Amino acid sequence: MFEKLSRIYEDRHDYARAWKERTGGKVLGYFCTYVPEEILYAADVLPVRILGSHEPQDVTEPHIFGMYCPFCRDCLAQGLKGRFDYLDGLMIAQSCLHIRQAYTSWEKHRPVDFSYYLCMPHKVQSPRARTFLAGELAEFKSAVEQWTGKEITDAKLQEGIEVMNQSRTLMHQLYDLRKADPPPLTGVEALQVVLAQQMGDKREHAELMQGLLTDLDRRDPPAQRMPPWSLMSR
Repeated sequence: MFEKLSRIYEDRHDYARAWKERTGGKVLGYFCTYVPEEILYAADVLPVRILGSHEPQDVTEPHIFGMYCPFCRDCLAQGLKGRFDYLDGLMIAQSCLHIRQAYTSWEKHRPVDFSYYLCMPHKVQSPRARTFLAGELAEFKSAVEQWTGKEITDAKLQEGIEVMNQSRTLMHQLYDLRKADPPPLTGVEALQVVLAQQMGDKREHAELMQGLLTDLDRRDPPAQRMPPWSLMSR
């Protein structure tokens, strides 16, 4: 199961292209975890997280400051180099200045059919925050409907919520397994699952996760390896 999940991330661009060809649906790249994927799944849109690739790049300097974090520069480089050329849409929710600049530059220089900036309340403790966010989500829902030409009914929205809730529940079960001493999976293996969850169709990911959790119940813990710094103290 780990191999299948890892391939979703490692072959993420081919995966998304194959998904589009198989389903005829649209793919949207997003920059921030605040993005309401429930609405996108309700519209039969595949949301994929925009991440860097840790490859050397020299294309972002004219677009954002070199002092900006390597993550946002790497993400922008992926767009400028055409790694995500299959995207039909691009969006970001309220985030840091650096990643917002990456989004703005990508939107300008690699335009797509649909782009959206979702505002978020800055003071979430405010009694007005919920009303503000509800209004922003309603505007986003309308924009997605106009883009896709599909009405997002209450039933479809509930389906999208169920997709996301199932995914989160399964991920929490995986995280709980990491609390064991020793855990039945390594940190690298857990990271592979997380990355696949952000890049693949969460319905397919959930099926693989259910099989993985069953396998982990019967799995002997991986051999423990001492971190390098611990050996230096001996």
